[in-house]
Amino acid sequence: MSVACGFECVVVLGCMRWVWKRCTYIGNDDSATWPPATYDEFEPIPRLCRTILAVYEDDLHNPKFPPEGGYRLNPNWVVKRVAYRETLGNAPPYLIYLDHEHHEIVVAIRGLNLVKESDYKVLMDNKLGKQMFDGGYVHHGLLKAAIWMLNKESDTLKRLWVENGKSYRMIFVGHSLGSGVASLLAIIVANHGDRLGGIPRSLLRCYAVAPARCMSLNLAVKYADVIQSVVLQDDFLPRTPTPLEDIFKSVFCLPCLLFLVCLRDTFIPEGRKLRDPRRLYAPGRMYHVVERRFCRCGRFPPDVRTAIPVDGRFEHIVLSCNATSDHGIIWIQRESEKALARLKEATSAEAPTAPPPVQKIERQHTLEKEHKKALERAVALNIPHAVPTDTDEELSVHKEEESARGVTETASLIEDASTSTSHSTDARTNWNDVVEKLFAQDETGKLTLNKEASCSTE
Repeated sequence: MSVACGFECVVVLGCMRWVWKRCTYIGNDDSATWPPATYDEFEPIPRLCRTILAVYEDDLHNPKFPPEGGYRLNPNWVVKRVAYRETLGNAPPYLIYLDHEHHEIVVAIRGLNLVKESDYKVLMDNKLGKQMFDGGYVHHGLLKAAIWMLNKESDTLKRLWVENGKSYRMIFVGHSLGSGVASLLAIIVANHGDRLGGIPRSLLRCYAVAPARCMSLNLAVKYADVIQSVVLQDDFLPRTPTPLEDIFKSVFCLPCLLFLVCLRDTFIPEGRKLRDPRRLYAPGRMYHVVERRFCRCGRFPPDVRTAIPVDGRFEHIVLSCNATSDHGIIWIQRESEKALARLKEATSAEAPTAPPPVQKIERQHTLEKEHKKALERAVALNIPHAVPTDTDEELSVHKEEESARGVTETASLIEDASTSTSHSTDARTNWNDVVEKLFAQDETGKLTLNKEASCSTE
């Protein structure tokens, strides 16, 4: 009897300890050790959030729901607007904006529409480990959407970049569902920039706002120099390892789902999570906007922290009443505006005069070192298919020399992605064929890693 009572006490104490740790864990803890972001690197984010919001407007000359301060866009610089009736369910609506003020070509993609069945079809076109791509795993439906967009818009993007002196940066930005499409667009273009007029990787950027978990950890770290993810405090989506299709099927009982996921992940060792090559993560470098503190009421002036985390990469669900509201693009836009104003004040206080260009160069070197350390950390933790820095550099030189044949499953993916694409001229780049180079097959015809991944594991 005494043994049973002792066992019950241990179980009760263990449960109480777990409840205490989960209830006291806040979003602020995820980035507590990260360094602060600088004004220059965070400056594009509020502006691009406004561009995403502009996708929701039918007429930018007469906007109905402008954010505070307006969209601050020139409607005459909007090259193209694509709505649901034109995407035919293949991708979310998007906008192409030629920003002459900042010398950028921006492709902005809206987030999930809860009343559109086509968006759910994109999310649910996946299962764990279904799509192998570029030495890792990605979300199958989001990849198809990215291929479809490139088939439809690559000629436009190439023309804009060439006509503007091949000097403008090309920006892919998206929110929620759109963040996954934008991230995979960036990966494809980073590997095949020659198909868009030879745009170099240094002029390519992607900003994933409230990012979806859309790629395996080795890819998330590998492309951290191109992709930046923005997370507001307790946002549930970057932290939820549950497949996207399951999350949004349970959207009306989401708090219950998040609690069960939190309970389940408590008993899964972190090492086991890192060794699973199919587990998807939020992509790239992370920018965490923090505005609330433990046991303190109300919102505080937001801070922005940045890092390329490998282990502990937003792995813990935050049991917060703000977990869903922090996912909203309007809240992210407002808080990022406040955070940018704080960074500007801090920069002005430290340097009353204009900072010399050498500071930007030093910061760029710091970012490159952080990326290199993250790649080395991924290799040290035995992340599946993680690529060492020296191998990554060597492979980037020879990437165009690689050739790989598509497989039956890849061919069906490509055919599905191109059903609504016009093939009016033979000279037009077929991105279905281009993307095949990032797939490979073994002797049995099954999907395998391409040469890049096999080199990294030898």
